[in-house]
Amino acid sequence: MEQVLQHFKQQVKSAAADKTALRIHGGGSKDWYGQALAGEPLDTRGYSGIVAYDPTELVITARCGTPLAEIEAALAAQNQMLAFEPPHFGAGATIGGVFASGLSGPRRPAAGAVRDFALGAVLLDGRGAVLRFGGQVMKNVAGYDVSRLLAGSMGTLGLILQVSLKVLPKPFAESTLRFALDQSQAITRLNAWAGQPLPISASAWHDGVLLLRLSGAQAAVSAAQHKLGGEQVPDAEQFWTPLREQSNGFFECADQEQAALWRLSVPGASAPLLEKYAQLIEWGGAQRWLKTDSSAATAAAVRTAAFQAGGHATLFRGGDKALGVFQPLAPAIDRIHRNLKNAFDPDAIFNPGRMFGHL
Repeated sequence: MEQVLQHFKQQVKSAAADKTALRIHGGGSKDWYGQALAGEPLDTRGYSGIVAYDPTELVITARCGTPLAEIEAALAAQNQMLAFEPPHFGAGATIGGVFASGLSGPRRPAAGAVRDFALGAVLLDGRGAVLRFGGQVMKNVAGYDVSRLLAGSMGTLGLILQVSLKVLPKPFAESTLRFALDQSQAITRLNAWAGQPLPISASAWHDGVLLLRLSGAQAAVSAAQHKLGGEQVPDAEQFWTPLREQSNGFFECADQEQAALWRLSVPGASAPLLEKYAQLIEWGGAQRWLKTDSSAATAAAVRTAAFQAGGHATLFRGGDKALGVFQPLAPAIDRIHRNLKNAFDPDAIFNPGRMFGHL
């Protein structure tokens, strides 16, 4: 691995000297996410392998090019999991891509996001220096928590060489319930249930049907199921896995040129938004997927609706990326982004413009 690391350093130093861009690339399963790709590929797959895994300490450390499937298999052998349920979006997904994209699956509101499980990270910055942040235990952060900052940074601050993540045991029991509710009723129910001691690990509403997943001890799941009612769904994993991977019917054709898939992050209790568009609601009402046309007028309407609800909108798939994928930054936040970019990547060689065109 040392030889691979030296190659990375040389590639970075050469790019910085020549003022040429580098495009960090693992399995390519999330190349479509974010703004347009730019730069010479820097392939991370040669830098792979699980460095350390201690099931008793609930911590796993792996190099950036390690396949996500390999990590999940190692955890499953110990009846453990990455509780934020990262989507693969392709067979080649790597843990570096998981960490850099910061995407989480259906269990996110119950368990936390990628950054909440970050214990430590090793970064190769724009000067070719190896920087280490955090560690491999829970109480290791003093000062600015750079490890969590890197989660979701889309590789714009440097090459994430290695990450240490907290893992959790798999639940003893799970059950999925089905309810026939319209969108407004579903949002009301979800927010009412959120204030009760119920083992809810995922929710999804679409086309008049709300599905609710319960996870935990068998007694807790059985008691919640009895209290909530609803219809039990057999083989529910056949729903939750395609939902996580966006391979179910709702997400089909969402990446066509004439269509746009929007991801809205809003307060969970927000009233239904833009109901004329096909929608799927997750995370207790806090994550709302909209399928729209790709016009500039529609993009503006979606962003305005999200902002007025107290949230933001991301052009997740398809659409016109020239309109901007991520919500425009407020001036103060933009200055923070610029300062971070200048500190870690002064020559702006890593994934230029991947999040915002001017960074």
